[in-house]
Amino acid sequence: MPHNQPPAFTAVLFGLSGCLVDFGARTLPLALGRMLPDCPAPRLAEAATLPPRAALDHALDACASDEQFQAFQQQLLDAADEHAEAVADFDELAGLFSGGKVPCAWLDELPVPAGWRLASALPAWLGGSETNGARPWPAPDSCWQALAGLGVAHLQGCVLISANPRLLQAGLNAGLWTIGLAASGPLCGLAPADWRALPSAQRDRLRADATLELYRLGAHSVIDHLGELAPCLADLASRREKGEKP
Repeated sequence: MPHNQPPAFTAVLFGLSGCLVDFGARTLPLALGRMLPDCPAPRLAEAATLPPRAALDHALDACASDEQFQAFQQQLLDAADEHAEAVADFDELAGLFSGGKVPCAWLDELPVPAGWRLASALPAWLGGSETNGARPWPAPDSCWQALAGLGVAHLQGCVLISANPRLLQAGLNAGLWTIGLAASGPLCGLAPADWRALPSAQRDRLRADATLELYRLGAHSVIDHLGELAPCLADLASRREKGEKP
């Protein structure tokens, strides 16, 4: 498949943080660390794997008050401001999807203002999705709502691309093809400069561990970053043509 042709899929959903923007998915853990500087690092790391409200509760080891959650939302907005930058290989997507032949949308579980702040780095052809009342990932609700918002009538041929294990599990639960991103998401959790500064052997180990975890989760394919997406989609399209189903 030529890399400048849209893939043979009905619709494509993307995770936001750690996939399209915010390499390393740093927004949530940074906001938690600033909100609770005395929280032990292992507990913060555990909290950062959860949805935002649950993450704050876990870090506090108690139910957050409304005032605490409001303060946390402001920390998330500030962190999103700092990380509202498209990942390095984002331009690869324009040749695949910007023509509008394949409907696309991103989804995230950050509070709406923080999510849209992060997404401010994205072009107009890639919009967000409304997920009102959706249960937290890994429930499939938000994936179904996003596809409904795109006007997709059936699940056949829909694919989700994300670095977040819980969102990938939601995609699997929704009946979608799934592509995991190993290097750019929370499993490695490093900002671009920190990632590049690692010795190559350490990068390879972290990448391999993340890849294995995403495959164990059930992802249909795992790549390092969006720059490898076109051949990955071509491979999934070939698997579809041979009758494989997600």
